[in-house]
Amino acid sequence: MSELDEKWMRYALALADKAKAIGEIPVGAVLVKNDQVIGEGWNQSIKLNDPCAHAEIIALRQAGAHLNNYRLLDTTLYVTLEPCPMCAGAMVHGRVARLVYGASDAKTGSAGSVFNLVATDKLNHSLDVCTGILSEQCSEKISAFFRQRRAEHKALKLAQKAAVAKGEC
Repeated sequence: MSELDEKWMRYALALADKAKAIGEIPVGAVLVKNDQVIGEGWNQSIKLNDPCAHAEIIALRQAGAHLNNYRLLDTTLYVTLEPCPMCAGAMVHGRVARLVYGASDAKTGSAGSVFNLVATDKLNHSLDVCTGILSEQCSEKISAFFRQRRAEHKALKLAQKAAVAKGEC
């Protein structure tokens, strides 16, 4: 792990906190070119009612606007969670050079865990991939979010049962 990779992953972790603050799954992404931010994003699918509003897609869109080009050559995308198929495909189409991610995703990971869309010879572009950068912090952020969500769901069910038992519903 290079100091530069750690620096930008910490930046992505801070962006993930913005997603958490609005009730979204805490994933953050930052696209960097020549050690400068050209795009950043955090999950906003719920807020924007947009299934495509993943952190990576938002960062890629900002970068395209910044560069005035859909080709994002010589860039590195740092993201706290391994990209899904949609995001991996967008990175391939945008010609992102390098992907660095923290936590693996055993359900939809498309950079080696479940699929490997970003580094297959079947497509016309592939990315260099670096995994596990600050993986413990990235994994814990997502795990804590889902632990809290499960606890809230359990508390709501208990409150509903109590209301029914009292005849309030």
